[in-house]
Amino acid sequence: MTTNTEKQVYLVCSGDLRLSANLSCWAAQVEMEELLGKALNAQGWTVKRAHAYDEEKKHGFIDSQRMGIEVFKTIDPNVPIIVAESVWQYSHHVLAGLTTHKAPILTVANWSGQWPGLVGMLNLNGSLTKAEVNYSSLWSEDFSDDFFNKGLTEWLSTGKITHDTSHVKSFSAVTIPSADEIKGRKFGRTLRDNKAIMGVFDEGCMGMFNAIVPDDLLHKTGIFKERLSQSALYAKMRTVTEQEAEKILEWLLQKGMTFKWGTESLTELTREQTLDQCKMYIAAMRMADDFGCDTIGIQYQQGLKDLTATSDLVEGLLNNQDRPPVFSESGKELYANEALPHFNEVDECAGIDALVTYHLWKELGMPGENTLHDIRWGEHFKGDGIDDFVWLFLISGAAPPAHFINGYAGASSERQPPMFFHLGGGSLKGISKPGSLVWSRIYIQNNALHCDLGVGDAVFLPAEETERRWQNTTPQWPIMHATLSGVSRDQMMARHQANHIHVVYTTDEASSHKACRIKAAALEEMGIKVHFCGDVDHDGKKYV
Repeated sequence: MTTNTEKQVYLVCSGDLRLSANLSCWAAQVEMEELLGKALNAQGWTVKRAHAYDEEKKHGFIDSQRMGIEVFKTIDPNVPIIVAESVWQYSHHVLAGLTTHKAPILTVANWSGQWPGLVGMLNLNGSLTKAEVNYSSLWSEDFSDDFFNKGLTEWLSTGKITHDTSHVKSFSAVTIPSADEIKGRKFGRTLRDNKAIMGVFDEGCMGMFNAIVPDDLLHKTGIFKERLSQSALYAKMRTVTEQEAEKILEWLLQKGMTFKWGTESLTELTREQTLDQCKMYIAAMRMADDFGCDTIGIQYQQGLKDLTATSDLVEGLLNNQDRPPVFSESGKELYANEALPHFNEVDECAGIDALVTYHLWKELGMPGENTLHDIRWGEHFKGDGIDDFVWLFLISGAAPPAHFINGYAGASSERQPPMFFHLGGGSLKGISKPGSLVWSRIYIQNNALHCDLGVGDAVFLPAEETERRWQNTTPQWPIMHATLSGVSRDQMMARHQANHIHVVYTTDEASSHKACRIKAAALEEMGIKVHFCGDVDHDGKKYV
């Protein structure tokens, strides 16, 4: 880096594919780039934006893979580059160019929950890791703090940043109680030997390269893909009767769930949109049964978004063991008294996790409902017995009512934001109940499956703080306030290889440690390399 006598870096920003999202988020990107430019100028460096503002589109994001490829043709591969993200972005827009860039790469996000910039950067990081592209990463609220500036100085002078990852310890480096290892390995071996089917409704959602598991890696775990089409799902929806959809809705209303209906379909949730979602719920269950699927993932964002209401309500219901009954066209109840684990945004890494976790937790005598969330944002909170960094986990869909305070009675469905979901449809919104949990993330590194996992707590925050956090992010979506044991904000950001994090409740703190150990052994037996993160009790000892 010191040989760059001009002391200049390129800047690119990957954006959304959807014009409405890019327009809404552009002002935040401009503000971020101004602050980032000042920080670089203060260290004697200048920034050259590698692609211009588009007067016709009214934004300056790279908004397609083709555009990204063309932009990188104009970039000197020997000049360092910063990928600056304040919004959700499609990683494949810039991935092609970054795979052949020879100079150091830095991904940067603004520490803000307004738009999913942190989520976008983490997805890009996981995609780069899977693609075996070297990069460094930084994040900041205003790009003036010591942590950011120290990291920036290191990158500008050496081309890389060394973060603190002392919270990580590989499974192979620790000893867990033999009973836990035996139980976990037996479960993993049984699942692998019996084999399972993962139903994939159109692969590769929103550019998430990191969320596609190559078949050869997946097969080693005993899980095999059934590739399904979202057009077939839509066709199956059209065979569901109005009466069948009404029964699903009536069941939810009887459970006390609230639907915030209006009449303006462009901006409000309508009853008709909800009934379309009920039809999708039935159709998805019927297709899963037709193909013998053990877990399914619906992409929705591409294809279905132009045909029908969102899949989010559907996903949360599928992940709940107590859910509206669904019958085949011949009258057989499907997956009776069971959840059908669903992985949001067809994130196949989360699909492995959802399947393993649901069935393992049931074997351990605990509720198996689990979900992924976006790592959206977080802040330190002090009060009401809490003095800790509290993460805000948020997801458009997949969160089961079993996770919410008061279950269905504490759940509501609100219209998804038009900027992302122009045909509407409702979320399955609620506040996650306090309790001990195990968190995890399966990812791909060096052409092998890995998993980071640890323990933590979902915590209760005052109503006004919950509402503030919702209003600073996406208030229509289900929320979890979480603390991660022995893992700081910056350690988490430095290590995590995805926009998503997986969570499941346990009965108490001791059971979270025990279940974490057993799950680690199960995944190891399935050929997934496991790494404990933070305070996890192994043989009666905890490490930080």
